[in-house]
Amino acid sequence: MTDDEEGPVLARRASAKMHAIGQTIDDLSLEELALRIDVLHAEIERLEQARKSKEATRAGAEALFRF
Repeated sequence: MTDDEEGPVLARRASAKMHAIGQTIDDLSLEELALRIDVLHAEIERLEQARKSKEATRAGAEALFRF
C-alpha cells in the first residue's frame, strides 16, 4: 500500500470505529459496511470478555461470603 492509499484507508477505519447504533447506513459502501461489521464483532468480543471477568469476580465474592 502506498502512502497515498494509506490515508483514505485509515480514515475509513476511523469512521468504522465511530459507528453509532441506529446510525443511517444507506450511504456506506460495501467496504465500509464490512469494516463496521468487523469493528462491531471485535467490540462484542471485548464486551463478552468483560462480562465473563465480572461474572468470575462475582462468583468469587459470593463463594467467600457463603457460610
